[in-house]
Amino acid sequence: MIRFDNITKQNSHRILFFEASAALYRGEKVGLVGPNGAGKTTLFRMIAGEEVPDEGQVAIEKQVSIGYFNQDVGEMSGRSAVAEVMDGAGPVSSVAADLASLEAAMCDPDRADMDAIIERYGEVQARFEELGGYELEGKAREVLAGLSFSQEMMDSDVGALSGGWKMRVALARILLMRPDAMLLDEPSNHLDLESLIWLEGFLKGYDGALLMTSHDREFMNRIVTKIVEIDGGTLTSYSGDYEFYERQRALNEKQQQAQFERQQAMLAKELKFIERFKARASHAAQVQSRVKKLDKIERFEPPRRRQIVSFDFPPAPRSGEDVAVFRNVHKGYGSRTIYQGLDLTIRRRERWCVMGVNGAGKSTLLKLVAGATEPDQGSVSVGGSVKMGYFSQHAMELLDGDATVFESLESSFPQANQGSLRALAGCFGFSGDDVEKKCRVLSGGEKARLVMAIMLFNPPNFLVLDEPTNHLDLDTKEMLIKALANYEGTMLFVSHDRHFLATLSNRVLELTPDGIHQYSGGYTEYVARTGHEAPGLHS
Repeated sequence: MIRFDNITKQNSHRILFFEASAALYRGEKVGLVGPNGAGKTTLFRMIAGEEVPDEGQVAIEKQVSIGYFNQDVGEMSGRSAVAEVMDGAGPVSSVAADLASLEAAMCDPDRADMDAIIERYGEVQARFEELGGYELEGKAREVLAGLSFSQEMMDSDVGALSGGWKMRVALARILLMRPDAMLLDEPSNHLDLESLIWLEGFLKGYDGALLMTSHDREFMNRIVTKIVEIDGGTLTSYSGDYEFYERQRALNEKQQQAQFERQQAMLAKELKFIERFKARASHAAQVQSRVKKLDKIERFEPPRRRQIVSFDFPPAPRSGEDVAVFRNVHKGYGSRTIYQGLDLTIRRRERWCVMGVNGAGKSTLLKLVAGATEPDQGSVSVGGSVKMGYFSQHAMELLDGDATVFESLESSFPQANQGSLRALAGCFGFSGDDVEKKCRVLSGGEKARLVMAIMLFNPPNFLVLDEPTNHLDLDTKEMLIKALANYEGTMLFVSHDRHFLATLSNRVLELTPDGIHQYSGGYTEYVARTGHEAPGLHS
């Protein structure tokens, strides 16, 4: 269906692909993986026709429709979210626009041409029905509801939505289109857990070809049946899900290393023989024969190892037993009540994950603990000897845009030596010249990593984390999970990443319209006990 034949592509001085080949067949669901900057987005752009390879070709079967979702959603305004989504579905959208303007004209009693308008309305309405317009609007609303839009948001001007919600509108357009091939570049970014699980179900039921990237391993694992890896300019295919790919890749590396070491030992032995007997006339023929043999041997390469740096927490100072206590907390915004009489005690070394649908008050709970907002009634107190580290999306906006990554670390830790700060930067993905980047040019993921590095260098004993894995790539996320698994302090966090939730939580606080439920045991036990992966979703 889509084939890459010996493609070579250079980006400024960097070779992204060198004589690389791969294929996407009908009905396949493929995960595209590789380190940051390996060329995943470039590959999507080449399929979409936005870029061309320097050599080789991207061959796409005739009449194949392609839907491409990326993080750059462009300008959206002047239409409702529903109209914007339907606009992706082809001619029916312009007919819908005609219908809407005729409906508006019919509401004006002073129009002299009302008969002509009514007649025209009948014609346009018939055409709209013929194109399946009414059915399409229902489907558009269904997709938007799956992505957590309320009816009010669906009918409001899309221009008033935040960037994250506009991303969902752009994603909904592609999903409604149901093209023959779907290219999804990080569709799981900006989605809450409920939307993620809905999207998972939608993509499982989609019968076209799917090529996607995602920083959410659980999401990828449940959808894809094949992995294409970009590494060092080549494309390598693995049949299986992401977990199978990880195991297979590790096995391949192990075999390649063993092969390389065996050959190195053999070469050393042969060279030793040549060196020892090259001056002896009696061994001249043997020496010559071995030299020729060595010249002909195809040399094995050692495996290319991905540099994944691990981060070890310095031990945090011990806190008291009661880390944070909520007593009869009431909180609301305007006419909306978030909590009524919330009681909660967070004890030392507990790791609470907070679950709840959009608007249930997850971030508000974290803000109350961090002192970023006050309860309307009741009290929130933090225990003795508690040193808190609060990570929120807002923290990334507080970075000084004119400072470099290294200057940000230096100003946070003036007593630390340069070596340890460079090591810290390296752990969080800033190596070489990356430390000289100004904060204003950093991507969302880079900003998140820098804020996290500053927070964890001199570790608090109470971590309050609001979506800490947003924007983080798979490798950085894995490093963070491993580091936090060994962390001795207390945690309170919100995350939509199920691998993060399952690995790190040992308590669950579920916020629902029926009340607040507390569960001992982590996210895995919560799913087993409730039968659903998120509040309000039943499996």
